[in-house]
Amino acid sequence: MSKSIRRAALLGASLMALTAAPALAQDAPAAEPKPTRESTDFTLATDQPRTPEQEAVRFDKADLTLKVIPDDRTIEGVAVLDFTATGTLSVLPVELDTLLTISSVQVDGRELAQGEGGWRNPEGRLWIDLGRDLTPGDTVRIRIAYAGAPRVAPRAPWDGGFVWSATVDGQPWIATAIQGEGCDLFWPCIDSPLAEPGRVDLHITIPSDLAAPSNGRFMGTEDHGDGWTTWNWSAANPNTYAIALNIGPYDEVSADYRSRFGNTIRLSYWYLRTDDAANVSALFAEFAPMLDFYEATVGPFPFGDEKMGVVETPHLGMEHQTINAYGNGYRLDGKGYDWLLHHELAHEWFGNQMTNRNADDMWLHEGLGSYMQPLYLRWLHGDRYFQAELLDQRNGLINRFPVVSGTLKSEDEVYKGDVGPGLDIYNKGSLIAHSLRMLVGDEAFFRSVTRLVYGRPDPRPGNFTTRYATTNEFLAIVNEETGQDLGWFFRGYLYNAALPDLRQTRDGDTLRLEWVTGDGETFPMPVEVEIDGRLVTVSMTGGRGEVTAPAGAHVLIDPQSKVLRKLDFIEVWKGREPR
Repeated sequence: MSKSIRRAALLGASLMALTAAPALAQDAPAAEPKPTRESTDFTLATDQPRTPEQEAVRFDKADLTLKVIPDDRTIEGVAVLDFTATGTLSVLPVELDTLLTISSVQVDGRELAQGEGGWRNPEGRLWIDLGRDLTPGDTVRIRIAYAGAPRVAPRAPWDGGFVWSATVDGQPWIATAIQGEGCDLFWPCIDSPLAEPGRVDLHITIPSDLAAPSNGRFMGTEDHGDGWTTWNWSAANPNTYAIALNIGPYDEVSADYRSRFGNTIRLSYWYLRTDDAANVSALFAEFAPMLDFYEATVGPFPFGDEKMGVVETPHLGMEHQTINAYGNGYRLDGKGYDWLLHHELAHEWFGNQMTNRNADDMWLHEGLGSYMQPLYLRWLHGDRYFQAELLDQRNGLINRFPVVSGTLKSEDEVYKGDVGPGLDIYNKGSLIAHSLRMLVGDEAFFRSVTRLVYGRPDPRPGNFTTRYATTNEFLAIVNEETGQDLGWFFRGYLYNAALPDLRQTRDGDTLRLEWVTGDGETFPMPVEVEIDGRLVTVSMTGGRGEVTAPAGAHVLIDPQSKVLRKLDFIEVWKGREPR
């Protein structure tokens, strides 16, 4: 059984940690029949260490020509990849699934033979002999032609690949969802978040009665007059797994949005022609207020010169840069907004604009992104809904593995709840972000988030580009913004599986409090205590504090639930849940 099929958590559709996850599991599509040929374990893993040769190049551009043939469930592709050397190398490996048959590999126009001294593709890592030594500043162009039946997603988006579906009126409805397995399922790439191409141009050829919305800026169509039409797109600095094919009988609703930062952003929703018009209108009406919330809370929409795009998909969802996948079926849940649309949009900031350097820091995507949902409920409806969402997240905590290990991890090792934090990168990450905000205040917290996302405190359209980040960098930013050393906070919450435990003892009229953490380190988190309606803040210097509380007084610890901590009544409830 492949690593991907063993995946237990709902993969990076970025939707798994949300409180709707249990219901979604019931709604997930049935698994596709297992193909007779399967991708290798190497291909089905992603975010693996790059080779020294891959680290010695900059990926400048990928020009992808892809013909998708619905009747055969096959693709034909030509990829032209441009690199600039940053070190010395004479061979360059890229990744491409062995399910796809390679017919040609060229280096700077020179055809290579298969085998030693040419090209070879064992296990899905395609080794290409460049025929010369590259030194820093040298460029090389690699052209790869390939075709075949790409991996069918057993259960998209959780176990990914191609989704070959049909609309209610029997027309082809096709999508890709590959975050957990990587870009090499259908195009040759360096399958690492650290190897984003500077640009990807897409030329997607499909039956002429269908549409192919994709990443970036629309560059027009070309009708070949033979029943096939090519759709052209161009995207700057996309995440490798974010490159997405979406093919179906789509219509588009669009509008121009005037940003609070002064630029105009194209809003675009591609929906099935059979959809109810009222549903389409209602969902599209949510685009502008959601975008305004994010711009007010975090900063400018990162891809304003391309579009804020969404496409309806036969799988639940995925954060595909500028063409987010939406498959929630317009379902309402009483919160007054579409949770899936909002959460995937969060990843334009937390994931696409700011990308973690390693999966061990995935909470920067999922935790900060998940915190945007209660914040948006506060924006829309007020404190009751904000606190209710935080409570739902609190009740979903697992606390089996640390959110951050401090070591390099693959996505499997993070998302799979039997070996890593799993859903805690969402729920616990969100609650950690909330406790941090309550500790340092709104100004320092939101300035820190903005700096993390953009690499600067004053982002404006045109003055930033995509970037990588780590948990340690976020800590350094928070320390600078607050003038404090908050290493104890990050260590106590992120690097320990167990929640900090606030122990209480009584000595006459004195209530003594002590923090106990999983690693026994000092945790000086201040705590508010309400004594007969009077609120007192206990500083907890050195992790200990005390307050006067008469023996008969009603004492309530942390009445506004500002501090994430172990709660015995939740532990008892969790312990009695059916297994």
